[in-house]
Amino acid sequence: MKRILIVEDELSIAELQRDYLEMAGFKADIETSGDRGLRQARTGEYDLILLDIMLPVVDGLEICKQLRAELNIPILLVSAKNEDLDKIRGLGFGADDYITKPFSPSELVARVRAHTARFDRLTGHKEQMSETIQIRGLRIDKGARRVFVNAKEVGLTAKEFDLLYYMALNPDRVFSKSDLFERIWGMDSMGDIATVTVHIGKIRDKIEADTSNPQYIETIWGAGYRLKA
Repeated sequence: MKRILIVEDELSIAELQRDYLEMAGFKADIETSGDRGLRQARTGEYDLILLDIMLPVVDGLEICKQLRAELNIPILLVSAKNEDLDKIRGLGFGADDYITKPFSPSELVARVRAHTARFDRLTGHKEQMSETIQIRGLRIDKGARRVFVNAKEVGLTAKEFDLLYYMALNPDRVFSKSDLFERIWGMDSMGDIATVTVHIGKIRDKIEADTSNPQYIETIWGAGYRLKA
């Protein structure tokens, strides 16, 4: 049974969401404050997080940003706001989808089903995902730190491997250069985020058949990079 964490400060809304999800065959837990929701999500016990933006203590966008750096599960943002800026910020922080209140219970269930099913298709079993990732002709073996393209091994430096593996853990997500620099090099590292561009170029040289028409790592102009599933 799939487990869903609902982080919503309006208890009546959270309980309604829980009831409909459980009628649809999910197991759902509720947290009504941002700090508790973040702590509960970090247990790794959930298959999807349903996350309200306006929360006490820690808001949903900050929770989304922190969770996306740590967990590879679907995150759906929920808000009464219908502003493009909120959607852009939420998706930029790594949310997989955005639902605007009010929405029908059937839409909620359909979105949750679609995202959990898609995640399962992309990743397979979580245990397997933690060691080996296969994306079309690209295979990344975490344990051996080896990368193969169409069964032929390519040699990556340590940082190139870490960068590629992290993007492959989160396929189809757009990462900004600063996101990648912070995750791979660390906030306190000496250097410039331009090093991300350099490393992406080197990875492409090694895994792409045609770097002018990349099949794996896309440049999303004005936003960053995405590894296509």
